[in-house]
Amino acid sequence: MNLDRILVIQTAFLGDVVLASPIWENLHAAYPHAQIDVVVKKGNESLLEGHPFLSKVFVFDKQKKVKNILALGKTLRQQYYDLVINLQRFASSGILTLLANGKESRGFQKNPLSLLYAKRFPHQMKANWHEVDRNLSLISDLIIAPKRRPQLYPSQLDQDKVKALQNNAYYCMAPTSVWFTKQAPEHIWLQLIEKLKQTNASIYLLGAPTDRKDLEALKNKAPDAQIINLAGELSLLQSAALMAGAQHNYVNDSGPLHLASATNAPVTAFFCSTVPEFGFGPLSDNAQLIEVKNLACRPCGLHGHKACPKAHFKCGQLDISTC
Repeated sequence: MNLDRILVIQTAFLGDVVLASPIWENLHAAYPHAQIDVVVKKGNESLLEGHPFLSKVFVFDKQKKVKNILALGKTLRQQYYDLVINLQRFASSGILTLLANGKESRGFQKNPLSLLYAKRFPHQMKANWHEVDRNLSLISDLIIAPKRRPQLYPSQLDQDKVKALQNNAYYCMAPTSVWFTKQAPEHIWLQLIEKLKQTNASIYLLGAPTDRKDLEALKNKAPDAQIINLAGELSLLQSAALMAGAQHNYVNDSGPLHLASATNAPVTAFFCSTVPEFGFGPLSDNAQLIEVKNLACRPCGLHGHKACPKAHFKCGQLDISTC
């Protein structure tokens, strides 16, 4: 197949963009001279800043969705793509796929507009399959030996930004999540801090600007630990660079987990209401899963909830003795 221009669409959360990266990594390896462009949701474009294999990063602003879909679709159509790959299963991404009008389009059957694609693929929850495997199934006919691990490329400026934080041993924690039931409870993080403070290493709290207040409250409950609240102070790529040099990283089933995978950083992931079998577990060589097994109510859905549907949140009673 002659591929000179390729477009990949992934307009979900930041973790989904990270887990899409094996798509363009493998396509670049198979078609090193091809122009590879991507579409991501507004706010996630900084993940791909300065990427060595990507030509254009288009931003989809989901505010005023219809107007922005039409405008972006017109721009994409002018690129004359040979192949358009849609990793998303929602109608808006399906519309963008069709508006791009590539010579060939492909994506998952679960997208409501997939009947109009040239090639449709099942979105399967196979045993031992990760989300990266599902994504790579869309290009299995185009590559030979797929690389599974996600990859990000912090710049030298990103590395320099965190260098001053790396003079001594440190741990990173990302205690928050968009969803309450995907977030280990506060007492779990305090227990972990109590264990780690015995090492005399620094503990860096990572998060978005909106997490700063919650992380400051957590820090104040452990005043004798060497905790630095970095919420909102680092970009996504800078956070990834910092995690790469940590003694260990502690995360929920959320975006920072995939930042760790993309830098092969040592990581322990807490899974509360969701399960690794969904395909979003860590891919680092040094990775540990902590979860409460054999709960009849777990998992309570593919995604998290704002509150425990059973009002007991037993899946948050994690045993961190092995951390």
